Amino acid sequence: MRHNLKLNLEMETKKDYVFIALNVISWIIFIGLCFNAGAYLFNAFFTLFYNPFGEGKLWDVMNLSELYNYNQSYYVTIASLIIITAVLKALMFYLIVKIFHDKKFDLSHPFNEPVRKFIVNIAWLALGIGLFSYWGAKDTENFVLEGVNMPDIQHLNLGGADVWLFMGVALLVIGRVFKKGIEIQNEIDLTV
Repeated sequence: MRHNLKLNLEMETKKDYVFIALNVISWIIFIGLCFNAGAYLFNAFFTLFYNPFGEGKLWDVMNLSELYNYNQSYYVTIASLIIITAVLKALMFYLIVKIFHDKKFDLSHPFNEPVRKFIVNIAWLALGIGLFSYWGAKDTENFVLEGVNMPDIQHLNLGGADVWLFMGVALLVIGRVFKKGIEIQNEIDLTV
């Protein structure tokens, strides 16, 4: 009995450290993604409305000057897709930070409605990131075929659309499993 109590306390302590570490990592990623999305947004508007001679540089890692000089509406399209994917990624980590902050994880009753909603929302965000990334990658490919020198889609942060789509579909399936788990858990609670 005493040994089991000691083992449970050790497991709770380890669990708390894991959750604390994940929370800290989530905050760091969230802040970085917010900074990234804001920088893309600021640089795109700065180039379009204030200094067109900046020639389409989004942040320092991607140079879209050839696309900007070729066609400004194409530049707006790619810049918008980059900004949308960056904002969706930041929103995803906002939801992760929020669920840690709200303390919605209850491991004694893991199948609960807030966790199911969290999983479904993350799934839809992942699908959105995947769709906008795919759209941006295809447009980039088309611009290259038209002779425009474009950065690699990885540098544009539009790569990995297939992974995001796969993750979104997998999380939607897990969300359905959680819905069924909630129903079973409620039935068990009612019968007891």
